[in-house]
Amino acid sequence: MSTVWAVESPCGPDCVQHRARPVSARTALRRHADFTAIVAGTAAHRRTLTDPAALRLRARHLLDALEVRQEGGEGELSAPGPHATGTTRTTGTLIVANHISWLDVIALLAREPVTLVAKREVAGWPVVGTLARRAGTCFIDRDGFRRLHQQVAVVRETLLAGRSVAVFPQATTWCSQDAGTFRRAMFQAALDARAPVRPVTVGYRQHGAPSTVAAFVGDDGFLPSLHRVARADGLSVRVEAHEVLYPDPSWDRRSLARTAQDAVLGMRSRTSTTLPHRAPVPADLTLHA
Repeated sequence: MSTVWAVESPCGPDCVQHRARPVSARTALRRHADFTAIVAGTAAHRRTLTDPAALRLRARHLLDALEVRQEGGEGELSAPGPHATGTTRTTGTLIVANHISWLDVIALLAREPVTLVAKREVAGWPVVGTLARRAGTCFIDRDGFRRLHQQVAVVRETLLAGRSVAVFPQATTWCSQDAGTFRRAMFQAALDARAPVRPVTVGYRQHGAPSTVAAFVGDDGFLPSLHRVARADGLSVRVEAHEVLYPDPSWDRRSLARTAQDAVLGMRSRTSTTLPHRAPVPADLTLHA
């Protein structure tokens, strides 16, 4: 059962389908081999992943190995902080994205090697877990309500140190890019740090048509998911950056999360891009996700 933090998606393996006829077994085998070789190289050169440029290049090579085309533009997702003038140190950017697949992590790192916040289970995923750990990912316990304040504090301090952080506020994966609801907790970190928020939409297509083939949902296993991706023809991932939100101290995490959600999920619940004024939330209230 879903709670305010531990979320369950109704999506399952039955939602996942090829949009186009799969490639040949030979092509899929070659992709598997290329992908495995890069993973092995990553394990052998673990220290290089502390360098952002090397991490970005490794993520891009993983996408290339699977022949997943990158779309959505170039350039970093981070934005200058509102106080980045003079001698004042700028903050990092809270990058908030929808969550569909393990490929999301690779796609974001291929765009910009930021600090990731992911559920604890990701650390145990083959390949992606290793890449995430080497990238300095902050793993959180979705069932650890008592630790939520501490986890938000870690993100706040990371932002204040000038490092950008990417989070998936839906707290679980969905088969499409317009489903789910954003949890609010991590937005408090941006408010506390007075850090900009960058909404980002991740979406997958096959030959230009929306596809669920890359979705990693329900009880799906990593290897079956990897096999589907390796067999997908014409697969592309789009990382679309939306207008940066610069929180005002008078805003609260609820309105900030809702506005970011509208941007990421296609503004399905409200058409306004302007954050409404809300009274600040008392600090002693539980930071529900």
